[in-house]
Amino acid sequence: MAYNGGGGKRLCSGTDLDVERSNGNNYNMSGEPRRKREPPARPNHILLYTIINPAYPITVDVVHTISTPHGQVQRIVVFKKNGVQAMVEFESIESATRAKEALHGCDIYSGCCTLKIEFAKPERLNVFKNDQDSWDYTLSEEVQPAQRSAPLLQSPQYTGGRPQPYNMDFGSGGPPPPGMMKDRHGPPPPHHPRDGRGYGPEGYGGEGFVPPPPMHHPMPPQNQVFDSRLESQGAPPQQGAVMMVYGLDPATVNADRLFNLCCLYGNVVRIKFLKTKEGTAMVQMGDAVSVERCVQNLNNVTVGDYTLTLAFSKQAYLSEVMNPYPLPDKSPSFKDYVGNKNNRFLTPASIHKNRIQPPSKVLHFFNTPPDVSDEQLLQVFKDYGVTPPHTISKFPLKSERSSSGLMEFQNISQSVMAIMACNHATIQHPGAKFPFVMKLCFSSSRQIGQGKGPATPKPPHQSNQTPDQRPGQNNGLEHDYY
Repeated sequence: MAYNGGGGKRLCSGTDLDVERSNGNNYNMSGEPRRKREPPARPNHILLYTIINPAYPITVDVVHTISTPHGQVQRIVVFKKNGVQAMVEFESIESATRAKEALHGCDIYSGCCTLKIEFAKPERLNVFKNDQDSWDYTLSEEVQPAQRSAPLLQSPQYTGGRPQPYNMDFGSGGPPPPGMMKDRHGPPPPHHPRDGRGYGPEGYGGEGFVPPPPMHHPMPPQNQVFDSRLESQGAPPQQGAVMMVYGLDPATVNADRLFNLCCLYGNVVRIKFLKTKEGTAMVQMGDAVSVERCVQNLNNVTVGDYTLTLAFSKQAYLSEVMNPYPLPDKSPSFKDYVGNKNNRFLTPASIHKNRIQPPSKVLHFFNTPPDVSDEQLLQVFKDYGVTPPHTISKFPLKSERSSSGLMEFQNISQSVMAIMACNHATIQHPGAKFPFVMKLCFSSSRQIGQGKGPATPKPPHQSNQTPDQRPGQNNGLEHDYY
């Protein structure tokens, strides 16, 4: 036993500590109770994944993709009780050990979704249904409930951003998306920036793959050829697909009216109004290119007494709001538009027919009843409480199914308010089973030179020409808008 000079204070040696422990002393030298160290979990064929800084959604597809290179995965369960965690059941302890050693400390996506991996205690995972949060890979295809269908389009990194149909035999449109088997589909493979490893087109360890940010609700990739940088790089831009919209009239604007405006520039996924910032909303678009189009065309546009300000948000996606607060018109402050048929960039055909135009005082209207009158059109705007157009010019009918034409307002502010209020307004028709849904968009025309309205006389040199005969100007008439 050691003593500190003549002071009589004993310095504990290792032997003394062992004696104290054996005597049941659970206090340290400062008198504080000792914390019992948890014994390290014994190796097991089930691993516990803890995802730190989960900026993007974590689903069974994500976990399965990063786990399968290290061994056969039998079951996965994702849960969000304490943050975002997942349990992965491997076929053997050896496979689980390999996965733990290879993946612990890696980032699933660049700069976020860091993995902390430990051996779990359960001996078997219970999976009650196959969905994005749980999956049993041991069930035969006959037994599995509601298998997921193949993806609709090829992964954008193999098509230069242009939508291409998914080919099950991969004979066209490039190789299969990495980590994607014929009987499954999932998000793009992960990337490990800390040590340069990744799952590239050549398989595990391949190079040159940059995963796009996943979406909470995947939608078909939109036409990305509007940004030449995307074509050259073959990858989405670094910005997210969420934008901030400031300067909205809190008394009149709701989620549907904001959708009616933003859908002209890309698919709208979700809209959320901020309770703490009046007149401010967040909009999640289908991709970052759509946000860029909105910002370029709608920023600083005056709408009534307000001026819109649009900017990219730092948020990667909008989470679902279970109990949204009511807006002044009693409509919900949060709405989900995934699957909404009024999105206009859902198919390659509809993408091709859209014309991206900045706001103008001339609107193109279409999908109205074939015999719709000017009075009926004017009444729609009056019913929604906005200023009606002063001139309406209908095009010659191409078919008996619907009509289209142009309408001109006094200024851009009135036309933007008209689109927000009346885009997708319904017009009843006695001969139709369902009402017509009128669609509006900005026209490339800056004024109606040949309108039928009394406010705009026909110029003599254009008296015998139809709108689609004018040289150098198509007004979007070469193809119908969607």
